[in-house]
Amino acid sequence: MRLLLILFIFLSKINAETLIHTSMYIDGISDASKTNSSIIVENGKIKSISRGYIDPDGYDYIDLKSFTVMPGLMDMHVHFGGEYQSKAERPVKVERETVAILAAKHAVITLDAGFTTVRQVGDSGLVAISLRDTINSNQVIGPRIFAAGKSIATTGGHADPTNGMSVDNYDFPTPEEGVINGPYEAFTAVRQRYKDGADGIKLTVTGGVLSVAKSGDNPQFTKEEIDAVVEAAKDYGFWVAVHAHGPEGMKRAVLAGVDSVEHGTFMTEEVMDLMIERGTYYVPTISAGEFVAEKSKIDNYFPEIVRPKAASVGPQIGATFGKAHKRGVKIAFGTDVGVQAHGTNWKEFVYMNKYGMSEMDAIKSATMETAKLLRISDTLGSLEEGKIADIIAVDGNPLEDISVMENVVFVMKDGVVYKNIND
Repeated sequence: MRLLLILFIFLSKINAETLIHTSMYIDGISDASKTNSSIIVENGKIKSISRGYIDPDGYDYIDLKSFTVMPGLMDMHVHFGGEYQSKAERPVKVERETVAILAAKHAVITLDAGFTTVRQVGDSGLVAISLRDTINSNQVIGPRIFAAGKSIATTGGHADPTNGMSVDNYDFPTPEEGVINGPYEAFTAVRQRYKDGADGIKLTVTGGVLSVAKSGDNPQFTKEEIDAVVEAAKDYGFWVAVHAHGPEGMKRAVLAGVDSVEHGTFMTEEVMDLMIERGTYYVPTISAGEFVAEKSKIDNYFPEIVRPKAASVGPQIGATFGKAHKRGVKIAFGTDVGVQAHGTNWKEFVYMNKYGMSEMDAIKSATMETAKLLRISDTLGSLEEGKIADIIAVDGNPLEDISVMENVVFVMKDGVVYKNIND
């Protein structure tokens, strides 16, 4: 029944003006919430926001006075193609077709959780790009996706798809497949992402926690290789996001001019200051760190080469986040869901608050700050007249209890209601 309702809403664009009444809303810009207001939506955009309650007669009326209204949320680090499973649960093989089906499922779950825009930073190929296009053409339901396509790695590095495989069972991956060695191949890889239709570049500049390799933080790209990737990316108007746990890899990436550092586990004060100087965003993914730290306590959940990395990296991310925030590093919301379960994105707000960020700043990190990182702050990220009507509501006051971000009761994307208080 719910699916039929969603499909009906999806296929039926709102023709009349929509009027929303709210007793409390957060606009994504101001340091304080606003009260007792009327929001009018027309043709997918916010036509007006005014104090007081306009007579609902003649409008498609939505009463959200019992809830907290805010802009649609944005998650800068998602992987829609799956969810991490224990050794016992993990299938022997996963076909790309399965990944695509799961990605579509997880997209719906994410939108239902109030996230109307996401950045997919790496998948097995063209899954996220294809999903983005089918969502944009109104063939399937999901959030607005900005996709990096296949992550770029070095041989044996994090995101080398042949890690852990017998050498007899694979051909050495090429730059077109996202594995490079040397600056020349960096240009080939970036240009292939352009050919694939990506929106940006994901670069794995250090080891990773869940890759089948000994180190989780060693640098895996030379300075020259990173410089080449960034130079090529700028030619095509790409943003560049870098997976990084160790400080040397972060330093090389920030100096090269990347847009964001993901995870940042062992970030030093030197790196923090460089990021402040260069305006580089930090996407912390604390919830993924907390997840792997907890699972590392379970025997046989991770391969043995992964377990000590998960145990050490997980607890550190929260502490690093707290120091970076206090120092003044720009922070954009990101979770790394796909490690942990999709739809649990809201937990990141709880951890950000736990490690020192105010409730309002945490919400801003998932609205206007994420919009700035994606270079779309002129159209999204806040509730303002003329902007795209991405609007959600939660049951409760998140400025008093940030955990109510779990309780999303209303979701509008592009002026279309996908979840309503009566669903």
